Parts: sequence; C-alpha cells; structure tokens
Amino acid sequence: MLEINGKTRICGIFGYPVEHSFSPAMHNAAFKDMGLNYAYVPFAVRPEDLAGAVSSIRHLNLAGVNVTVPHKQAVAGLVDLLSPAARLAGAVNTIVDSGGVLTGHNTDGMGFVRSLEEEAGTEIASGPALIIGAGGAARAVAVALALNGAPALFITNRTREKAADLCELINNNTGCRASVLGWPKPGQQGGEGWVEALGAAAFMVQTTSMGMHPNTVEFPPVPFNLLNKGQVAVDLIYNPGRTAFMKLCEAAGCRVFNGIGMLLHQGVMAFELWTGRTPPVDVMREALRRCLEGRMQNAEIFLPKIDTY
Repeated sequence: MLEINGKTRICGIFGYPVEHSFSPAMHNAAFKDMGLNYAYVPFAVRPEDLAGAVSSIRHLNLAGVNVTVPHKQAVAGLVDLLSPAARLAGAVNTIVDSGGVLTGHNTDGMGFVRSLEEEAGTEIASGPALIIGAGGAARAVAVALALNGAPALFITNRTREKAADLCELINNNTGCRASVLGWPKPGQQGGEGWVEALGAAAFMVQTTSMGMHPNTVEFPPVPFNLLNKGQVAVDLIYNPGRTAFMKLCEAAGCRVFNGIGMLLHQGVMAFELWTGRTPPVDVMREALRRCLEGRMQNAEIFLPKIDTY
C-alpha cells in the first residue's frame, strides 16, 4: 500500500460509472516503483456534478485527473486552456492543475501513436492511414495522426456524414489530406475507393465497438481480400484480446495489434504531464495485464467501452 501523508499529491479519474477503471492500478504501481509521494483514486462524478468537480481540482490542489465517459466532451468547456489535440478532438481525457490553471489534454490519440511506434515501427506512424469509424476514439486518433505527420487519412463510417465531418475537421485545421471512404457492404469485393485506399495505407485502425465482448463474432465488413501482406491492422478493442477483425486481417497476411498499447500509453503520457517524470512503462504494463486477466476471468465485472480506462 502507498503511504499517505500531508505531502501526498493526489491524482484521479472522473467518470460515471468509474469502478471498472484500470488507471488506479497502473498509476499507483508506477508511483510506488518510483518512490513518488503521489496517489491515484477514482471519483464517481455524475454528469450534473461535473462543473463542481472540475472546479474542485484547483480548490483541493489536485495534481490533475483523467476524464472518461461520459464527461470527455463536456469537460472541454470547463477548463481554462486546451492543448491543440484536445481543441481539435473536442474532448479532454487528462487535466493538469498548474497553480490553479486547469489545462485539458487529449492523450488518447498520442497514446495510440506511441503504441503504434512501439509495436509496429516508427516508420508506420507517419504513413497514410485508413480509419474505420468516426466516433470519439476515431476523432482522437485522426487528430493525433494528422498533427504528427500523417500525409493522408481515409475515413469510413456507417453514417457517411460523420466521416465527412471528421474529414472536414482534419482538412481545415491540419496539413493532412483526409477523404471519405464509402462504408463497404458485407461480402463486397472492393467498392468505393477501397482499392486505392488500401493500396496507399501503411496501416488500418478499427475504432468501432464491433467485435467487443460479448458480441465477439461481429466485425466491420472490410474487403479483406484487398489487404496486403505485411500491412498493419490495429483494433482498439482489447476484450477479447484477438477480435474477429484481427483474425481475418491476420489470415490475409497482416500484422495485427489490439488496443492495449493505446490504453497503456495514454496513461504513460498523463503520468508525464502530472509529474514531469518518465514512468516505468513495464511496471504500468504489468499492472494493466493483471487487471485485464482478472476482469476477463470474472464475467460479472463491468466491461468498459473501448475509450474508457
């Protein structure tokens, strides 16, 4: 157990519900390993109490907090400053308190970029990407890629208007070129733009909830016959660890990864923002692994959405 005293700095997470969070285990393991006098606790914050909770960060002199569903978008209007990524994504997942000034960051997208660099190679992250989905996770990933050198994005979503809106955001605010890709029909062998997109994309990222436990047989109807051997495919879902989408991509010769790396590295970046120190990533990874193992063995424990932690 961490020793709490009068000098302990407090970090935490605002969400509702929040009892499923992996973050206390990850961060407290890192604090303990480094001998830092910090502690991380979960705060169940109801939507109607969010403004008061955000104000309490400065009044209680918290080091900062993570923010998870359902508050990521609402909290962006309650902080004093926004990082460029948080402003473009329209969502905040990390708040830093600097002398009473609250700055909102979005480490989700850069957490994805870091995990991609670590798992698939640094040359991949700056290449063209195909993004499946246009929700909050897709928005964070698209913004981070665009701000970090991706020359082009292809975005597909069942509701075409949402994909078009995300493309417009990227095109109007970054030097990246984003274009809408038609949502494929099941069994479709190609279709609108898919041959060109998959031929150009260095990697593909699946950001929807299709295939998440318990609906593990679902997957987006990608024309898997067009995938290239050695192409990278990432599914942000981490339960199950190997989704139907990943298995189909792997059968087509792709290198596949799940969302655990993104989950880990968004936390690593939050730790850095609060402490100014580099955390022991392997310690945080092991704490996350133990949490995931325990949750998957107990079906009664609440299963989070893919953009929660």
